[in-house]
Amino acid sequence: MNANDRALTGFTMLGHATFHAYELVIPILVVVWLDEFGVTPAAIGLVVGAAYALTGVGALPAGLLADAYSAKRLVLLCIAGMSAGFALLSAAQGLVSVTLGLLVWGAAASIYHPAGLALISRGAEARGTAFAYHGIGGNAGVAGGPLLGAVLLVGLGWRQVVLVLLAPALLALVVGARLDFDETAGSATREDDATTAASVRSLGAVLVDSKLLFAGGFALVFLVGNLYGLYYRGVLTFLPEVLGGLPLFDPVEVGQRTIEPSRYVYSGLLVFGAAGQYVGGKLVDHVPAERALIGSFVALGAVALLFVPASGAGLVPLLVVGSVLAFLVFVEAPINQEVVSRHVPPAARGISFGYVYLAVLGVGAAGAAGAGVVLTRASPAALFALLAAVALLAAGVGVVLLRRFEPRASGG
Repeated sequence: MNANDRALTGFTMLGHATFHAYELVIPILVVVWLDEFGVTPAAIGLVVGAAYALTGVGALPAGLLADAYSAKRLVLLCIAGMSAGFALLSAAQGLVSVTLGLLVWGAAASIYHPAGLALISRGAEARGTAFAYHGIGGNAGVAGGPLLGAVLLVGLGWRQVVLVLLAPALLALVVGARLDFDETAGSATREDDATTAASVRSLGAVLVDSKLLFAGGFALVFLVGNLYGLYYRGVLTFLPEVLGGLPLFDPVEVGQRTIEPSRYVYSGLLVFGAAGQYVGGKLVDHVPAERALIGSFVALGAVALLFVPASGAGLVPLLVVGSVLAFLVFVEAPINQEVVSRHVPPAARGISFGYVYLAVLGVGAAGAAGAGVVLTRASPAALFALLAAVALLAAGVGVVLLRRFEPRASGG
């Protein structure tokens, strides 16, 4: 990686870490809210699902902005907005105000992926490696956010914990603003058309661009994004609650404090996601992304079927299967990002990533609400069986994508 790649990648790593730190500390807080507000998993799942849905619904307009304006400025705006949402959350006194804070966070968070990924796709020369390190930055937030939240909850109330979590985001905002890089250097090196529009396109132009996108392989890529989002949200939103329901992780009284081992296990498992992001990013530098996509989803289906039996077999089997699950969930992310880059021209990557994250984070938010309903009315075994079916369906779509479009997929 050259100096421009390093600066650009470092910047997106900061944004990605901030996004996921906030996103995945929320499931830790869900466990607290279930007790404090006396609501069912289905009810809290709808609240959290609505906030998560906004991160996807806003992704499409964010993608359009990323094709027209500086992606760096958009990412900085995103970090500032997410901080504002959590500032509101820290002052919440009930479920309604919690919902308001989460919705503000979700609206701001929707900017990140279309802007950050378009920035890498157009600006990085070593694109696969940049995606890999970008993923590691995200997983620093994935593991660090929940772990910090769990540790702080031992001695602080949840509102105070949320307030403390503002500090890393504000630091990322200051550091990110000081980094300087060329946002189109990678496209120029690959002789791609790196030109972006001078202003946001009209609705008619957006509809034309969208029709052209969905006429090709992108329609299948979009479908894969929907299925990945359902799996991702479905498995991660209530994983702390599922783990907390196991006798292995009963609360432990230490003096006057209650320690919840499940929170630390959840955070520890997510550390393996960092390795998954890196492996997925490096893999698509050497293997056709469509093939990697198929293999990762088949593996996700298998590990979902193994999770519940492993949870009843003892601590070691559970930790092994849980670690593999976390690894595979995040392996898929950079693979999917490279699939988008292979099927979409550079000038349309903002809108394409907008559509993809409308699918992953917007439609995928139904996975959070659906998981809550399944856990309320059925069992973890039913939830993981449904997740396995979703993963295997995504693998099947990947096979169709490979057979129909691999020969025409461009490496640009």
